[in-house]
Amino acid sequence: MAATGPVPGKGALDHAPTSEGHRSEELESDSPPGEAAPDAHQGPHCLSDTGPLRQQWKAEDRVQASHLRKSLDLLEKMREDKQLFLEETRGQLQACRQRLELLRQQQENVTSRIAEEDAAHNTAAVGRLQAVSRRLRLELQEKQELQSKIKVVLTKNENALWHIELEEGRFEEAWKTQQEQAEATGRDPQAHGVQQLHREREALGKAERDQLLRIRRSLHAQKERGLRHQKLVEAAQRSHRVAVGFLKASLGRVQERERQQQAEAREHVQRRMDAVLALKASIAANRETLRKFHAWGQAQAELEARRVQAEKEAVLAQGGDAYRHLCHQRRRQELEAQKRAFEEEQKLRKRDILQRLLKEAVEPKRKQAPQPAVSGRRWTLRDRTWRYVSDLTEGKVPVPGRSAPDIPAAAPEPAQLVKAISSESVQGDPGAPNQEEETLAQPEIPGLWKEDPKPYQVPPEVVDQKPVGGTKMDKAILARTLQQLRGGLVHKQVVSGREFTGRPFNSKPELIHFQDFDLGKVYRKKIRLVNASYTINYCRLLGVDEHLRDFIHIDFDPPGPMSAGMSCEVHVTFKPMINKDLEGSVTFLAQTGTFSVPLKCSTKKCSVSLDKELIDFGSYLVGETATRTLTLTNVGGLGASFSLLPACEYDELEETQSALKTSSLHTLEDKSVYDKAISSPSEQQLDGNESSQLDGKSRKESEKLEEPEGIPAAPTVITMPPSEGQMEITLGEGTEGEIGPFCSVRVPVTFRPVVPGEVAARFKVVFTNPLCPTLYFRATGTATDVPVWVPRPSVDLKICMYDRLYQDSIVVHTRSKAALRLRFEVCPELRGHMELLPETGYIQALSSCTVQLKFLPRHSLPEDAGKYFDQDSRVLEAPMSIWVSDQAKPVGFTVHAVVTTSDLEMKPSELDFGHCTIYEAVRTEVELCNHSLLPQEFGFVGLPKFVDVQPNDGFGTILPLETLQLEVTFQPTRAREYNFELVCKSEINRCFRLSCRAVGVHPPLELSHYQIKFAATALYSTSVATLYVVNSHLSRNSLTHSVPRIGSAEACPVGPTSFEFLLPTDSPITISPSVGTVLPGKRCLVQVAFRPVLPNTLIHQEALQTLSKDTEAKAFRKDTVPQRKEFRKQSLAVLRLQGRERGLRCSIISHSQRQELTASAEEYQAAQASLARAFQGKFDKLVVPCVVASGDISDRKGSEPLSFSPHNTLYLELWCPSVAPPIVVTSDKGKTIFNFGDVAVGHRSIKKVSIRNISPEDLEVEFSVLNPNGPFVLLNPSSRLPTGETQVLLLCFLPRESTLDQETLDIVTKRGTLTLTLLGTGVAPMITCSIEGGVLNMGYVIARESVSSSFKLQNSSSLPIKFSVQLDSLASSRVQDRQQLPRFLTSPAQRTEVVGSQNLSGQSVFSVVPVEGIMEPGKAQDFTVTFSPDHESLYFSDRLQVVLFEKKVSHQILLKGAAREHMMFVEGGDPLDVPVESLAMVPTSDPEHREDTEELKHILLTLNYVQLDTGSATPPATRELQVGCIRTTQLSPKKAVEFSLDSVAALQHKGFSVEPSRGMVERGQTKTITISWVPPADFDPDHPLMVSALLQLRAGMKETYKIIFVAHVVTSP
Repeated sequence: MAATGPVPGKGALDHAPTSEGHRSEELESDSPPGEAAPDAHQGPHCLSDTGPLRQQWKAEDRVQASHLRKSLDLLEKMREDKQLFLEETRGQLQACRQRLELLRQQQENVTSRIAEEDAAHNTAAVGRLQAVSRRLRLELQEKQELQSKIKVVLTKNENALWHIELEEGRFEEAWKTQQEQAEATGRDPQAHGVQQLHREREALGKAERDQLLRIRRSLHAQKERGLRHQKLVEAAQRSHRVAVGFLKASLGRVQERERQQQAEAREHVQRRMDAVLALKASIAANRETLRKFHAWGQAQAELEARRVQAEKEAVLAQGGDAYRHLCHQRRRQELEAQKRAFEEEQKLRKRDILQRLLKEAVEPKRKQAPQPAVSGRRWTLRDRTWRYVSDLTEGKVPVPGRSAPDIPAAAPEPAQLVKAISSESVQGDPGAPNQEEETLAQPEIPGLWKEDPKPYQVPPEVVDQKPVGGTKMDKAILARTLQQLRGGLVHKQVVSGREFTGRPFNSKPELIHFQDFDLGKVYRKKIRLVNASYTINYCRLLGVDEHLRDFIHIDFDPPGPMSAGMSCEVHVTFKPMINKDLEGSVTFLAQTGTFSVPLKCSTKKCSVSLDKELIDFGSYLVGETATRTLTLTNVGGLGASFSLLPACEYDELEETQSALKTSSLHTLEDKSVYDKAISSPSEQQLDGNESSQLDGKSRKESEKLEEPEGIPAAPTVITMPPSEGQMEITLGEGTEGEIGPFCSVRVPVTFRPVVPGEVAARFKVVFTNPLCPTLYFRATGTATDVPVWVPRPSVDLKICMYDRLYQDSIVVHTRSKAALRLRFEVCPELRGHMELLPETGYIQALSSCTVQLKFLPRHSLPEDAGKYFDQDSRVLEAPMSIWVSDQAKPVGFTVHAVVTTSDLEMKPSELDFGHCTIYEAVRTEVELCNHSLLPQEFGFVGLPKFVDVQPNDGFGTILPLETLQLEVTFQPTRAREYNFELVCKSEINRCFRLSCRAVGVHPPLELSHYQIKFAATALYSTSVATLYVVNSHLSRNSLTHSVPRIGSAEACPVGPTSFEFLLPTDSPITISPSVGTVLPGKRCLVQVAFRPVLPNTLIHQEALQTLSKDTEAKAFRKDTVPQRKEFRKQSLAVLRLQGRERGLRCSIISHSQRQELTASAEEYQAAQASLARAFQGKFDKLVVPCVVASGDISDRKGSEPLSFSPHNTLYLELWCPSVAPPIVVTSDKGKTIFNFGDVAVGHRSIKKVSIRNISPEDLEVEFSVLNPNGPFVLLNPSSRLPTGETQVLLLCFLPRESTLDQETLDIVTKRGTLTLTLLGTGVAPMITCSIEGGVLNMGYVIARESVSSSFKLQNSSSLPIKFSVQLDSLASSRVQDRQQLPRFLTSPAQRTEVVGSQNLSGQSVFSVVPVEGIMEPGKAQDFTVTFSPDHESLYFSDRLQVVLFEKKVSHQILLKGAAREHMMFVEGGDPLDVPVESLAMVPTSDPEHREDTEELKHILLTLNYVQLDTGSATPPATRELQVGCIRTTQLSPKKAVEFSLDSVAALQHKGFSVEPSRGMVERGQTKTITISWVPPADFDPDHPLMVSALLQLRAGMKETYKIIFVAHVVTSP
């Protein structure tokens, strides 16, 4: 549609109605808006004026028809244009596709050629082909993009064409409709008007209805949108309320969790502090104890020494042997000590064994807890059995006729049940009758027990027989016999292919256990053995262990074969005779092997424990009483007597003595360990929440308990007075008594507080049984005196600052059941600083109230507080009081706070930056000190634009009593004097000021860069940066711009300004130019180069050290051998003399080596390479001043310096990082410049360069691209170089021109770049040949004879040249050339071949000597060419090529020659024959018959006379013939050749002139016959002149030539 244009489109849309009433629509559109409605309701009256309307409609139809026609014509033209454009576009697309196909084929060809050249290792060709491939790829991409664009354009135009065709169809339909309407209008206009009016009315009604419907729909939609919006708002409000509630709840939970975490953290910190304090106290106590033990040991040692000395003196006084007496006494003491130690050890072991036994006996009892019987429940068989057993043990005999309901309902007491034995054991005297008959147990299978089998009675002699023992021989015989018997009895049991493995019989129960036995009684148990094998098995008793045979008796009647699953009974009788635990087993033998049943006998033990070790009464008022119950439980079978006592009232004498004895036998470390072991029960009972007061009391009690152990006096029982806690916490009734087996005792503990505070007491339970350990427990409680208390008696406000308000809430609780009136009071000294609000209040019953504490410390606090404030520590302790009505004693609490200042101090108090240019910045350091005990946030605010404070832009936090280093940077914006202040504000809005002053300088010159950051540069590499020195000072008018000046001084003059960079000595920086002058408005380019190198002194030192070490090693090896031989013969003086001589010789050698080092660079290069490998990197920051002076540097007189001002100095900052080279060259002494020297053009020279990776990681290596058209080529590039490895690079120099070439090869890695400089000179081999024209004519030769000729080649270059000589006739391509057509057929201009006639014998007609060799520079080489034809021919030819270096052809010399059978010849004339010999052999006749068979030979001479238009004389046309005589070695009667030309007169008549017409030619010479022609007067130019004459030659034979003269007159040569 866009292609149709705006005007046709609009007309088409406006004049394309689809109905017949289009004219009425146009009429309505032309009428005014107010008249449209009345005209629509006129009805039939409007038809009276149809005549004018019809005329108007006809005119409009014609206009509309004209518009339609124009639109159709325009669309037709556009369609034709689009079709033409589409055809052209399709043609372009086809051409583009063909070009794309051609490019793809070329790319494939190039790819294949790249692969071939790559296989041939032709790097240069590969590079060129890759460039071609890239160019083809780019062109292919461009063509593809062009193709896509053409396709897009084609698609768009096709779419446009389709739209044009559619529009054209629409307009055609409109045109047809218009025509039809015009015809219909002409036929019946009145009917058409009525119909049109009817349609208009219907359309108007429909439009009104549609408008009303749209209004209703819009109102309905608007109402629905309002309702929907209201619902959404309500839902959003509900969601918001829910989200707010959830958020509040979440925030509440988070805050509560944070408060809990903070409380836990505070509690954890408090516990750690308490633990640290307790640890410190414990360490102090231990140190004191150790000190006491050490002092006691020293005192004991002194007493022992005095006693020994006294005894020694007494023995000596009696006349005895004191030494012997002391030895006997010492020996006796050692024996006694060993005896006591042994007894103590035995006691300890015995006690340990008893404790283990008691513990093992108690453990099963704990697991088996008796369950009390429930009254009224049904009696089971087990209950009746227990009832029967208990009555039997008490001596009661049940009545046989009594039934089950008559049994009392009350269950037996636990004590009675415990005293009774189990249903599996029966105790009694050995002589008492067996009571098993009266058991109530029933058999598993009815009738199984009806026939009681008679038990096996063991004979008395067997019973009384002692266990098997005897000698070792008897035991060995018995063991061997048993092994033989068992070997015959034991068999494998295999059922259904499965072999039985495992225990053949299972025992029920698995363990035979006799518990709590008494001596003298007999105990019996019954076990059942069940066959657990696959089939029938047997069982036989082998016996019990040997140590149990005196106490255990087994009654077992072997049942015989037993099926699987059947069982048998075994009766075990135990008669204890010693009170000792026994363990063993009963062994049986089955068919499949032996098995055993374990047996154990346990004595009665006492195991007592407490139900709790800490009794916490909580908080009670003074005078109240609280009682708690402590339960003492015995789970063992042995009773004991106990007594409960305070822990400090019981010290047994035996324990003290044993402790003293143990201390005398153990070292000091053992003593401390033993003390820890004694005090461990009390320490384990302590809880982490106890106060420090309880810890102090426990430490005091432990010290009191430890003191008697260290006193060497007689052992006594020290009774300590009861403590305050033990007076308030007492024990009730039952503190002493007996605790039976399996019983428990309850002891009441009463708490009656008397004094307010925390109360704690320790008690212990002591048993008469030494095997029962002493048990300890504690009781704690808190007593309060008044109903009002403060949970926080100490309010800690932490650290506070002066003039800052701090607030806290104090909670007051009451236990009173009535409301109380409270008055809060602050001490008078602190009423000006601290306040409690409200001062008076009421607290309700059993509730709490809150008081607000406000603390505003003034600077007068130290003077006002007095004793409550410590000047040194700045700690304030303020006592507060709460007065309760009707109570004389107030409730007090203390407020703690550390009051500190908020001052910040800056040093120095004033800063002077001095002179500073506007292009630089001056930085100085300022110390900021915090004198407060709190960290403070500070910030420098309102800073000028020319001042900067770092770090963090002058903002930060300073810790208590910390000093921060701040950097203040001043950079002036213009030249003037600066006086300003820096304001530092703290977080409490305090201001601290720092005064500053400076002078701003505007220098006349400026630098484009004031800071240069070089990249990390490897050693001996160079990094270059450029900058400009700019002179922008053009005018001294300070009103328009800032002019150069120093502060407020006068402006600098306008003119040339000089500069000079002052480099430090031995710096790796080079600035070029360092001195110069810059004119106003100009700038000067300055290059700054950074080349890090190793210092020469360091390299010399390293090299000299290496040389000295080598020299000393050599000298030592030379001097060692003679010194070893003569070492024993030489004296010390001689050795010293030799040492001095050797030292002198070493020094002389070192000096000589130092001199050689400067001349030879081998050691220097080695040292430099080693230092470069070991270089660790270095970073230097240099500041180079640039002084500025007015005037030109060239105007100074002599060496007079310019007046440089120190204030106008510019500074250039250089960052120079130097690193070790990642890759170094290891070949050629580490040189990076490789000179190939002079290389012949076309010749190749290769150098090997070794590079090594000295970095700690593998490197990816990339090589810079050498010039693809240049002479340098890298033959073996690689992509990776592992660390520590060396790679050899092959560099090739192949010059193509005679030039000096230089390129750089960069070996690029991520850590640095190594640059190799490649130099080479291409020298073209300059050879001159002595033959001019490149043709060597050997002349005429007699066939089968030879002739030689020589020429020279001169080497004028500076290189030795290798040459070789080649003949085309001997080339390999000769066979292919001979297959082609002769040149006289293909090229008329070139008749003869390069390689002409050859010998028929196959040998070359030409030969050259020498064939190859080397020509030295400036020398000449002689070559000899020999012509040896073997038959007659005039077209002997060949080409000689001089090839240099087997590649380049230097010279090409054409060799020619002719051969005759005789020695005369004629040469000249136009060619009449072909220069190619026939392959057929022409037989030669004998010389004798040659005259008879003489052939007449023809020579054609064409003479062209040039007729000139000018009147000048025209030279005649001239031709020449050569008559020669060949020099030969053959014998001939004549030595010359005679020639004669006949018909000379006829020729002269025709205008020809011949000179000479006859003559004689000697051997080896030729004579020229000159023929000239001038046209005669009667010559017709249109007809050429042709005449002939005979030329005869005689030399022992005659030869005749017919010479044909053809003359022409031409107008131009």
